[in-house]
Amino acid sequence: MPSTEIILTDNVPGLGAEADIVKVRRGYARNYLLPRGKAHEVTPATLRQLENLKKKRAEREARELNGAEELARRINKLRVIFKLETGETGKAFGSITAQDIVTRLKNEIGDEIDRHKIHLEHPIKTTGEHEVAIKLHHDVTVNFKFEVKSAHEEPAKAVEPAELAEPAPKRGLFRRRK
Repeated sequence: MPSTEIILTDNVPGLGAEADIVKVRRGYARNYLLPRGKAHEVTPATLRQLENLKKKRAEREARELNGAEELARRINKLRVIFKLETGETGKAFGSITAQDIVTRLKNEIGDEIDRHKIHLEHPIKTTGEHEVAIKLHHDVTVNFKFEVKSAHEEPAKAVEPAELAEPAPKRGLFRRRK
């Protein structure tokens, strides 16, 4: 198969990161990567620009890492309580999803996190303490701890023994005609 070498100008999943020299099929380069500005062909001029791209990439990654570490510190300090609608038996009528966590974090700390960075296997439908891993950067993962409580927590009602002893009146299923 004919292939060509290109320099990536953007991160391409499954292929490489910015400023990497990779070998791809000509059609993929010509029809997808080059028209979208995700890559440049390898020429003597682009090889000279490669060092500049690598410096920019290193600076950007250092900024992203510092920002992710700061965000992780703020998330670790945060204590959040979610309210979940439950029935009389304690069964949940809703759930806490990754989008709910993103919305709450945005309200609490002001920074928006992509919901795909929250590793939630299934929506949370139980009350109690929960922990979710949030991958902020490829080197920074934070465990976000939060509590889920029932929205209708009622104090335990004392039941009188007389109420327990009285059976409910029986009703016939059909009416009798006179």
